[in-house]
Amino acid sequence: MTNKRLATFNPKTFLSRMGAGKTILRYKEKDILFSQGDAADAVFYIQEGRVKLTVVSAKGKEAVVGILERTGFFGEGCLAGQPLRMAAATALDASVIVRIDKASMIRVLHEQPTFSELFMAYLLSRNARMEADLVDHLFNSSEKRLARVLLLLAHFGKEGKPEPVIAKISQETLAEMVGTTRSRISFFMNKFRKLGFIEYNGGMHVHSALLNVVLHD
Repeated sequence: MTNKRLATFNPKTFLSRMGAGKTILRYKEKDILFSQGDAADAVFYIQEGRVKLTVVSAKGKEAVVGILERTGFFGEGCLAGQPLRMAAATALDASVIVRIDKASMIRVLHEQPTFSELFMAYLLSRNARMEADLVDHLFNSSEKRLARVLLLLAHFGKEGKPEPVIAKISQETLAEMVGTTRSRISFFMNKFRKLGFIEYNGGMHVHSALLNVVLHD
């Protein structure tokens, strides 16, 4: 029953019911949607493009905590009483973002049980991914972490078929996601290419054989 209801959920129908609480925003690549420490007063939905979430430590060290794609939500911390943004959000591509103010989002969560189920399922799935990322950073080498990031970006392990061609992403961003230096990323990418795990042909192609790096002890 639940799966059937979630499968028929239509984001366009849901967004059309937001009324004045919805604003459609357009961003260019590298535009900042909000900064760490800004007031948390809205939830965002990615209609087109990709968004990078980053945090900066007290010592100024920056880390990427997420790369979100089309149909993803972010900024939902305000619904749990979070007064300030814990991370910054930056457009990785030209993006179309729907901003939904906090009051409107809470109203729809109460009025639309189908959307409420979908939203909760999305958050639970993303939190599980974040826990896996934390374990990855704590116990795995930077080489394994990079392999896992590339596989995730290519959608291996997600529903539907993998997308072997990864959208444009810089080695600097990969270094921030993996928690290492750009030179190490370059070294491992060259190694993966020589081993036939990835190739460059009109984009970066990721092969399932890259799983061997993640699974190998």
